[in-house]
Amino acid sequence: MRRIILPLLALTGIGATDAPGPHLNQVGFRPDTAKRAVFAAAGSKSLAWDLLDENGRVVANGRTIYFGPDAASGDTVHQIDFGAFRTPGTYRLRVDGRTSHAFTIAADVYRPLARASLNFFYQQRAGIAIDARFAGGSQWARAAGHGSEVVTCFKGRDLAGTDWPGCPYRLDVTGGWYDAGDQGKYVVNGGIALWILQNLYEIDTGSPPFPDGAAALPEAGNGINDLLDETRWEMRFLLSMQVPEGQTLALPLGRQGRGPYRLTPVDAGGMAHHKVADRNWTKLPTAPADDREERLLYPPSTAATLNLAATAAQCARIWRGIDNAFAKRCLVAAGKAYQAALRNPDVYAAQAFTGSGGYGDGDLSDELYWATAELYAATGMPELADALHRMPLHAAPLSGEPGWASTAALGTITLATAAGVSPAERAAARAKLVALADRFLAEEARSGYHIPYASTAYQWGSNGAILGRGMILALAARFTGEARYRDGAVDTMDYVLGRNPLDQSYVTGFGWQPMMHPHHRFWAQTFDARMPGPPPGVLSGGANSTSFPEASASLQGRCVGSRCWIDDARAYAHNEVAINWNAPLVWLASDLAATAH
Repeated sequence: MRRIILPLLALTGIGATDAPGPHLNQVGFRPDTAKRAVFAAAGSKSLAWDLLDENGRVVANGRTIYFGPDAASGDTVHQIDFGAFRTPGTYRLRVDGRTSHAFTIAADVYRPLARASLNFFYQQRAGIAIDARFAGGSQWARAAGHGSEVVTCFKGRDLAGTDWPGCPYRLDVTGGWYDAGDQGKYVVNGGIALWILQNLYEIDTGSPPFPDGAAALPEAGNGINDLLDETRWEMRFLLSMQVPEGQTLALPLGRQGRGPYRLTPVDAGGMAHHKVADRNWTKLPTAPADDREERLLYPPSTAATLNLAATAAQCARIWRGIDNAFAKRCLVAAGKAYQAALRNPDVYAAQAFTGSGGYGDGDLSDELYWATAELYAATGMPELADALHRMPLHAAPLSGEPGWASTAALGTITLATAAGVSPAERAAARAKLVALADRFLAEEARSGYHIPYASTAYQWGSNGAILGRGMILALAARFTGEARYRDGAVDTMDYVLGRNPLDQSYVTGFGWQPMMHPHHRFWAQTFDARMPGPPPGVLSGGANSTSFPEASASLQGRCVGSRCWIDDARAYAHNEVAINWNAPLVWLASDLAATAH
């Protein structure tokens, strides 16, 4: 077993760490956007900084701005702004005698990251052999996992004592993306990841990113945008998870506590199974092709059904004029799923199974709002507009960034951007998104590391949440043309690429200190030298100050907020990877790789 390298841990921040920085984006900056760094130092006196070119010559200089104590890290920090310097090249930043590693200023600085982060989804594909030509090297090639996945429903007792009767059918659910470090495939997490990538295509109708041949994919050269080739792989899987028409299934209705559940026979036709996954957790490491656990469909849920309705309606809009038959298939499935959800509005995801994540959600009003918005944008039906306007979420301010359990922002983004939405509807949706972006910028002013996230509580998957805020800020920049929103989006990328108290790039293969030991069953060299390490472009879940299971237990009580992270392959609460976290990385890197809007 290889030695696991752990980052420095600090109890209270500067004074307890020997890595004051300068902390900055380890990849670099576009010439026309913000360029910020943070330096941890106990004194309040401003410090001299110099920007050095490749020959060590000073090309810009100034003094730090004292911020003071940063509650999220425990550090006392100074901020540095060298955004006025725009000359492309390779540079280092020197602050108070300490010099950073080299970084670049270039118009295309985000392009390699956009391409690598999209390739993550190819490498997470199920049902197909991963080819070295497209994966970036022979070490990442692998045999197809679950190459013919024709499965039936879980039958028998779950951990809470519910006796599930199973189902009288089998579904071919081959394909899709593995969710995370495990090999489950989940409709709700697949839904938000798919939506984000489809949205990236839809909002750039003039010149969508990844034109045919731009990505490393087996479909490249087929005349279809490569981003759509990748999203169709997941969309087909979600379509395959739909319960056949006319099927009656025994499902739990309403909130019932921990179980055993009372099951009620319902017309489940058109609903979506919550997930397909192993009966028991596979060990670390396990290549997908070596998974010998029984694969099963797990009971349908209203959340999964609305995810299917929303993403399939979005699919129908996107594929019209490209593949009309596929667009029609998506729209038909979306309509069936939406009606099934209205018929069964309170089937919450059952949680007492082992071998897979639960993805339980106790509030489905946001999923219903989201799906209604997507279908309205796809069809223009007045009755959908009426239903949308009766929902409290339609008029209410947005509460936060999008997440798999908080999807209201997705519906609002569609109302703000999709073709066919009325001008008044679009204007109202854009105003809500700009107001949310303003809230995030207000948080940035309270953050010592100058990120639009001021909380001292870092949740599981914090990096994905922070990049989700970056998406909102980037959209506000599009709507208003104001540079402050664009710069706020850049701040979120700066954070995950190194401008954080650990001086850590949370993306494999990028920066001078990248994440190297993700929690993953195939990229698992920590556990077996014959297994590969991770490919470039994979995002860690990031700091988590609220949950410390198993391998992360040593952190509890020894870290503050954004310092609660460990580069340990066993530490799934801190260092797992997931499609819903990599999707906003692709979106934002692609947006920043494009010309200024």
